[in-house]
Formats: sequence, C-alpha cells, structure tokens
Amino acid sequence: MVDAQNAVKKDKPVFRNIGLAQLIHYRLPWAGKVSILHRISGAVLFLMLPFLLYLLDLSLASELSYQNFQAITGHVLVKIVCLGLIWCFLHHFCAGIRYLLLDLEIGVEKNEANRSAIIVFILGVALTAIVGLKLFGLY
Repeated sequence: MVDAQNAVKKDKPVFRNIGLAQLIHYRLPWAGKVSILHRISGAVLFLMLPFLLYLLDLSLASELSYQNFQAITGHVLVKIVCLGLIWCFLHHFCAGIRYLLLDLEIGVEKNEANRSAIIVFILGVALTAIVGLKLFGLY
C-alpha cells in the first residue's frame, strides 16, 4: 500500500511558480521559444497593420505619393522597422506551417518537434537576411 502511494506521488506533475528572477535561469525548449515568438510576431503584425496599410496607400495613390513613400522608406530607421516586420511575417508564416503539420500529427514526437522548431527559427532568420540584403541594396 505504501509503495502504491509513493508511485502516485512521483507521477504527479510539478507546479513551478516561476517569477521574473527564476525565469532568467529557466531553460525553455526550442518549441516553447518558437511558440512564444509566433505569438509575439502575430501581435506585432496586427498592431503594425495601420502603418503597413499607410505605406501601401502611399505607394499606390499617385506619383507624388509614391515619391513620399520612397522618401519615408529611404530612412534607415524605417528600413529597420520594415525588416523587423518582414521577420515577423516570415517567422509567423513558417511557424504556422509547422503548427499545421503538428495538427496533422506530423512531427509530434519530442525530438522531431524540437528539430522542426529549430528549422523554423533558422529558416525565418535566413529568409529575413536574404530580404534584408535586398532591402538595404546589398544584393
């Protein structure tokens, strides 16, 4: 009877009340990091949607507004913001495909899920670097 009670106690999940100080030392797996970045990138894209629509309107309204668009997007700070938005989009897109595959029960094992999370992160950064080279005129 005592052995059964000890076995039950060992199988219970451990609740960790992680405060800010403990969060620094807590190692989140890659799947968790990609999940958090997926949420953050989606929120940033949603919040920056008015800015993106304003730039789209400037680029399409008239020839004069297109010149204003070029003047605004020619600034280095705006290019960096646009590069961040491009990363948000590419990461959100790649992670979304990963989550669709997980919904189809493809790659749900721990090792495969960890590997796919790393691939999504690297792919998002690599695609952003390629677009960034083109954006800054280096490619």
